[in-house]
Amino acid sequence: MATFFNPEESPSMKKRNAIAGWSAAASLVLAASVTAYAQTSKERKMPASAAQTQKTPPSFNSLTPEGYKQVSTRDVTVDGERATLTRFERQDGRNAGLGGEHYSLVVNGAGLLKGFAHMDLAYESDKLPSRERTQEIAMNFLKEFAPDLLPRMAISWIEPHGEPVRVARQDRPEVITVTGMKVKMRNTEDGRWFWVIVGANERVMVFERDIVWINMPGHRQTEKWLHDNWLAAQDSKKSAR
Repeated sequence: MATFFNPEESPSMKKRNAIAGWSAAASLVLAASVTAYAQTSKERKMPASAAQTQKTPPSFNSLTPEGYKQVSTRDVTVDGERATLTRFERQDGRNAGLGGEHYSLVVNGAGLLKGFAHMDLAYESDKLPSRERTQEIAMNFLKEFAPDLLPRMAISWIEPHGEPVRVARQDRPEVITVTGMKVKMRNTEDGRWFWVIVGANERVMVFERDIVWINMPGHRQTEKWLHDNWLAAQDSKKSAR
């Protein structure tokens, strides 16, 4: 099986960036952008009663974490393709809002799951599954939710990966890092990237597929609708126009 190198986030780059770098950058972006996001977002906010009656495609219901309720939907574009971003937040209201704890998923017009992210304090742990166990969980997930990728995949690497989450502790805001083991893979047919991130509880916390990478000058082309800091930055730019 061939091995591919992705300049976006190799293991050595992750070590240099470190958790402190992620947290500091996330704090700046989120603090500057949350207000603008609330004022300019085109999300269709729904009252709790309406949110609870809205349903995601049946095949994805098993992915929705317990204790979460749907709070918004938003029409988005992913590499020129129309899709829907659906956001869930905790029913108890803990760390609600942009940058906080949430579960979000993107589904295209044909009903294909393009990705989801579950940012929750349950993933704040360094007791991660082994690479072998992580790969097993990732393959089982793909068999159920993205079986078309299995015959044309190559694993690039399996390494720890962190994402920033804004939380309030003792009434003081801070940014922590939730961590999982990431299986980074490439579609050998079209060259696009996809990955599965498995948390300490052996649950899949992130899945993304069909990610387009532009080698020159070296950046991701595919929109980051599942990343709150990117989402906030985009809406902040819109409000500044």
